[in-house]
Amino acid sequence: MKIPACPLCDATGGQLVFQGEKLRVIRAEEAGFPAFYRVVWTEHKAEFSDLCDADQMLCMRAVSLVEQVLREVLQPSKINLAALGNMVPHLHWHVIARFDWDSHFPAPVWAQAQRTPEPRKLASLLRHRDLLERLLVQRLSAALPGSVTRLCHLQ
Repeated sequence: MKIPACPLCDATGGQLVFQGEKLRVIRAEEAGFPAFYRVVWTEHKAEFSDLCDADQMLCMRAVSLVEQVLREVLQPSKINLAALGNMVPHLHWHVIARFDWDSHFPAPVWAQAQRTPEPRKLASLLRHRDLLERLLVQRLSAALPGSVTRLCHLQ
């Protein structure tokens, strides 16, 4: 069910990486954070507890897989997970690779910047993006049986 004026019902919410039957993974367009992804539930649900047990497990499996691939490919200092939904009350999980050199570390990405990141370190992350997103699609496709999948922008 779509809800009028919900930005995650009306639009993808970022660069579509993976589209499954019940969820999608997008790369958020957050300046200075090239490894910021979201797992977005397709059907409009405001809270995680609105999902049945099986869908909760499926959703968390997807979140976990995104985290695992980010860790494997980028070796971040930390992964941040968040499901706030205060501004957009549509179920989605933020999965963000964080680095001790990023502009806000160790504070949340929504806090005030503490430093200017080195452009060469940001560029290094961008060089890994295609591999990272191909692995995301491969692992999500294998783990979410019955999903209609596609790697949208790398075809």
